[in-house]
Amino acid sequence: MQQYIDMHCDTLAEAYIAQYQDIFETERLKIDIKRLKKGGAAAQFFAMFLPQSSGADWFGEKKEVPMREKMQGMYEIFCTTLEKYPEYIAKAGNYEDWEWNRQKQKLSAFLTIENAAVVDGRMENLEKLYEMGVRLMTLTWNDDNCFGASHSENPQKMNRGLTDFGKEALERMNELGMIIDVSHLSDGGFYDVAEISKKPFVASHSNCRALCPATRNLTDDMIQKLAEKGGVAGINFAPYFVDPKEKDPVCSIELLIEHIRHFIRVGGEECVGIGTDFDGMEGNLEIDGCEKMPMLFERMADAGISPRMIDKIACGNVARVIWDVM
Repeated sequence: MQQYIDMHCDTLAEAYIAQYQDIFETERLKIDIKRLKKGGAAAQFFAMFLPQSSGADWFGEKKEVPMREKMQGMYEIFCTTLEKYPEYIAKAGNYEDWEWNRQKQKLSAFLTIENAAVVDGRMENLEKLYEMGVRLMTLTWNDDNCFGASHSENPQKMNRGLTDFGKEALERMNELGMIIDVSHLSDGGFYDVAEISKKPFVASHSNCRALCPATRNLTDDMIQKLAEKGGVAGINFAPYFVDPKEKDPVCSIELLIEHIRHFIRVGGEECVGIGTDFDGMEGNLEIDGCEKMPMLFERMADAGISPRMIDKIACGNVARVIWDVM
């Protein structure tokens, strides 16, 4: 079975909402440990999703809970899962961990943050997140924060970039060995990252804007810049980032392969990976759970994509970024 690395899921947030103690086996989620193993996952990046301008209803709560309290709740689910099922899954903080876990046939669990607002403009908070085990950080979600501007349909906002603190923090992330993630970032912010970062960066769950004009997707120029820096974009399964139809968009395997081929045409075969966004979106999904991931690689082979290239897209490209950054 083809092994793969998924750079983004929101499973910890959904588990927090459902008040699960762990995510080994679940009923309502698109990802759990048992099904990741069934689907061939070698590593999963688990995001602690932290929206900053939401009401209590985002997390199914009767009152607003502080961002750090939500983060702690998700972190506890992550840690409990690792502690209860060590024969299946182990934490990974660098390439050596990933390789060791792979040799032991264990799933590698990388901890990430979606929305750097939790850093709150203080470098010591960034360093505490690293000590906690965070190895990738999505700089913004859908609001501006201490790092910079988020993506927007407003052209003026979309052209705004990183704050002075954000620029300084990128350099510290490079030093620490934390992957910079530009998914959700403004176009201006993307180009700031491309200029400042000395290490490869990623768009953990973003597709091609030429095929689907969502502001969360990457333009061809961005894809080229990402590739030049040795970075990788993770194919996102959310229908509204895959299918350009405004009404009832569909995430079909055929359309996913079109995005993959476009990435390869524009940036080369080393700039694209997987970033499903499972448990962070809904819609019409041909692959609606991690256990069905083999379907993607089988159809890629049927479409004439070579086994060598499939392995790069599924696993090798992201593994290289882990090596280069961590």
